[in-house]
Amino acid sequence: MSALPPQPLSPLDGRYRAAVSGLADFLSEAGLNRARVEVEVEWLIALTDRSLFGASPLSGDDKARLRALYLEFGQAEIDWLADKEAVTRHDVKAVEYLVRDRLSTLGLDAVAELTHFACTSEDINSTSYALTVQRAVQQVWLPKLRAVIEKISALAVEHRDAAMLSRTHGQPATPSTMGKELAVFAWRLERVAAQIESGDYLAKFSGATGTWSAHLAAEPDVDWPELSRSFIEGLGLGFNVLTTQIESHDWQVELYDRVRHAGGILHNLATDIWTYISIGFFTQIPIAGATGSSTMPHKINPIRFENAEANLEIAGGLLATLSQTLVTSRMQRDLTDSTTQRNIGVAFGHSLLALDNLGRGLGEISLARQALLADLDANWEVLAEAIQTVVRAEIAAGRSQITDPYALLKDLTRGRRVGGPELAEFVRGLDIGDAAKERLLALTPATYTGLADRLVDEL
Repeated sequence: MSALPPQPLSPLDGRYRAAVSGLADFLSEAGLNRARVEVEVEWLIALTDRSLFGASPLSGDDKARLRALYLEFGQAEIDWLADKEAVTRHDVKAVEYLVRDRLSTLGLDAVAELTHFACTSEDINSTSYALTVQRAVQQVWLPKLRAVIEKISALAVEHRDAAMLSRTHGQPATPSTMGKELAVFAWRLERVAAQIESGDYLAKFSGATGTWSAHLAAEPDVDWPELSRSFIEGLGLGFNVLTTQIESHDWQVELYDRVRHAGGILHNLATDIWTYISIGFFTQIPIAGATGSSTMPHKINPIRFENAEANLEIAGGLLATLSQTLVTSRMQRDLTDSTTQRNIGVAFGHSLLALDNLGRGLGEISLARQALLADLDANWEVLAEAIQTVVRAEIAAGRSQITDPYALLKDLTRGRRVGGPELAEFVRGLDIGDAAKERLLALTPATYTGLADRLVDEL
């Protein structure tokens, strides 16, 4: 059997590339290297701006030409770095050499020795990962999550008055509305999204073991911690002053746990919508030309929700591994974080793919209100809760002599189907006040929804 031409091993780079390509600008190897070049260039500019070690501040034109190294980073730089890393066997060193090479091309050899000055690789990497993850989350992943939340919220408002039978433990229970149940998901996701939006993105820039030792040896009169802080915060990141050789990754652990939490809520949504489809509460809108089943022409399979469910499970597993691994580093540094962080894009890719499927799936369903009403009409026994609660209130008010109303209703309804006429007859025979009796006789499963409609306004 002949070998295939080069193929992507991951479905994220093959079948699903169109859905996740936005992440590649930041969380790919090329995206990381572009950020590394950015950090190297901006550090060089920061040092020359302060006229350190005899350097003069660069002109505006020189700064613009330098910044073009990362602003116009493209295939030529990607190829150059691949060739250089094959020799250096060190990715960050290859980036340093790239910047030095381009400085020579730009006629800026005089400041070449300030490239990567007093930096450990982790100064560059921690800053680059913070930048790429921040941008991927804020520019790609969070907007997709927000779009899904907005779709859920819109459906909640649209169906706020659509009475439906609840199912607790899978059994008929006190009715709600479809809108209120969807609002629960929107509210949960909004809370976690806000936590993610307010999270930290931290970097360190303090040398080989986080002590600024080489910096002070080279120039003891500079306030290096303050210079480092100013540099990192100038990039839009938070500064971690107390570290080992590496930034401790706690901000990443917090972020990935929150993204995994959001994924758990989304997984719950996917399985609930799938179940509502299976019992006929939602119908799926046919897509022209689409095949539901290869052998059963009538079927429209809920593939959007099934795809989301599976990808959220993959993403959750990867995010949990990232959190578990990144929280620990032996002594002042080990390399377990290095290979682990290369999978950040894979974790977010599967999460983004799930969001894409959920967003599309939510736009391809229609509420079958008649099915909801038929389900309610077949389960009048759910009014037993209302009846026994009203009876208890009447007893407490001295308007009834009934003892143990719960047992009375349990004997009538438990394990049995009781219709509207039977319940009405039962209520008319109760020893309670007329006003209470009239309220109960007016109830139907479809009107026994409490404040469900109004609760949607909490969104």
